[in-house]
Amino acid sequence: MTKLAAPRLNTESSVQPPPAPSARSRGIWLHVVLVVGLLVMVVPFVWMVLGSFKTTAELRQLPPTWIPENPTPENYRELFTRLDFPRYFFNSTVVAVAITLGNIVIGSMTGYALAKLDFWGKRALFLLVLGTLLVPGVVLFLPQFVLVSNLGLVNTHLGLIITTFAAPLGVFLMRQFMLSIPDDLIQAARVDGAGEYRIFWNVVMPLCGPALATLGILTFLGAWNAFLWPLVVATTEELYTLPVALALFAIGQQETNFGLLMAGSLVVMLPVLIIFVLLQRYFTAGIAMTGIK
Repeated sequence: MTKLAAPRLNTESSVQPPPAPSARSRGIWLHVVLVVGLLVMVVPFVWMVLGSFKTTAELRQLPPTWIPENPTPENYRELFTRLDFPRYFFNSTVVAVAITLGNIVIGSMTGYALAKLDFWGKRALFLLVLGTLLVPGVVLFLPQFVLVSNLGLVNTHLGLIITTFAAPLGVFLMRQFMLSIPDDLIQAARVDGAGEYRIFWNVVMPLCGPALATLGILTFLGAWNAFLWPLVVATTEELYTLPVALALFAIGQQETNFGLLMAGSLVVMLPVLIIFVLLQRYFTAGIAMTGIK
């Protein structure tokens, strides 16, 4: 007589874990998040553009409207007639271009020395550069103003430029990028008899296009939009930059002219936007190759 086998007890849990979300569902949620982020970034810009063509009364009405009921270029006309726009644009251009060129040249030279040259104190100098990146700019505001005042550079273009003519961010960016340049290329140039200056200008710099574009855009953006330092150093209207002149003209009245402020803000940001569009490809490559991720 055969024996019946005892039923095997299932020791495993009968409750199965929920299936992992498919790659398609993850992709959908990723697109939703990206679209929401895009709207958060774009909506204020669209509001500013549309608001620059509205009257002050329409900007103050409740509930607010998106599309201007009676579009008018009066804000732009007032911006260019009542505001000495060419003078302020010239001041902003001189300051921003000088600061950008200074950071590119000095940052590249210092970055090359920290990346490709051997000298005593190299590591300590690089750590000092990294340390200065951690210091907030507001902390340095007072000593910088005292220094500029003692040098007699208050209310001069040089006073607006000198404090940010060389920034540690430029040194860090260029040093990180130049580390990726093969040492064999530099050694071959030295064997051929090239000096360090010739190697720097003719061998290294032509290979640093993405990093230079990244540094140029970041520096120009900061210098062009600077407000607090030009406001303090420029004591006369002839030396005002665009952000300072626009703020004092639009806000320094009995009531804020929001339409004029939006029109001026759009005009101020156009040069930076154009430069970014032209150098976007190099900017993206520079960010990816310099270690800022």
